[in-house]
Parts: sequence; structure tokens; C-alpha cells
Amino acid sequence: MNVLFALVFLVSSAAVLLFSPESFLPALLSGAESALKLGVTLAAVYTVWLGFLKIAEDAKLTRALAKGLKPVTSRLFRVKDEETLGHIAVNMSANLLGMGGAATPAGISAMRRMEKSENKNYAQAMLFVVNCAGLQLLPVTVVSLREKFGSASSYDVILPVMLASLFALVLGAALVRVFCGAKKKR
Repeated sequence: MNVLFALVFLVSSAAVLLFSPESFLPALLSGAESALKLGVTLAAVYTVWLGFLKIAEDAKLTRALAKGLKPVTSRLFRVKDEETLGHIAVNMSANLLGMGGAATPAGISAMRRMEKSENKNYAQAMLFVVNCAGLQLLPVTVVSLREKFGSASSYDVILPVMLASLFALVLGAALVRVFCGAKKKR
């Protein structure tokens, strides 16, 4: 993918230099400025949500969430280990709130713990699909970006995002069950 982006950049740069050389440097600097502003904005959003997630962990809310989600997560992932289920619950709750970046550490921890599971391929495949589907109740990053760029109705994306990600989740989970779930272990 990096090669593709580098190729697009080189071809675009050559075209600008060929047809309008005086606009190359201003366009390059403007793009860098926009990228930096976007990066700082996203870093601020993730910092806030990671803070909330840490407060939730310290207040033992994630443990309570893990217990509440245990019937669903233990059946969906076919995992019985409490700590693994806790990491999965944190990962899923962060994703549900639209904090994909905040969900990553818990997802990695869950994947590592699943290595010791007797049906690790199924559980890891299911977690991968759940994360890739990205079911969100509130797509925080998308809404904040739409707000930043002056959208007239930033929250209009909530229902379409929820429906699309729910469809992706159901289809992905069904495919994991079909292709990885042949040997059902409990």
C-alpha cells in the first residue's frame, strides 16, 4: 500500500511540476498543514476517550461490563477465561463507542490470551471480524471530523454507520461460524 501511495504522490507531483510549477510548494505545504491539523484533532479526541476508558477501568466498570456481556461473549467467542472475556468486553465497548484506537490494546491483550485457548483459531477469527465490522453506537471520530469541517448535520451518519456495521458484523460472524466453527468446543 505504501508503494501505491508513493506512486500516486510521485505522479501527482510530476504533473503539478509540469503544468504549474509555481503552485507545487504551496500545495505541498498546505497539504502538510492540513495533515498536521487533522492528526492533532484526532489525537485530542483519542486522548479524551482513552481517559474515559481508563476511568472506567479504575472504577471497575469494565469488570461489570464483562460480567454483563459474559453470556454473549462466552457463546460468541467460545472462551471461558474471565480475564480474556474482560479484555473482549473492553474492546467491544470501546468499539461500540466509536473509539477504535482505544479498543486496540484490549483487543491485542485478548488475542494474546486466546493463544492458550483450546479453540484459539475460532476465537481469534471471531474477534478479528468483530473488530473489523466496527459496530458503533456513536461514531465519535466521524462525527467530530464532520463537526470540524462544518457539516450542517454532523450526526446524520449515526444510523447509516450503525446499520452498515451491524450488517458487516452479522455476515462476518456467520462466515466465521461456517468456516472456523466446524469443531464446536465448549
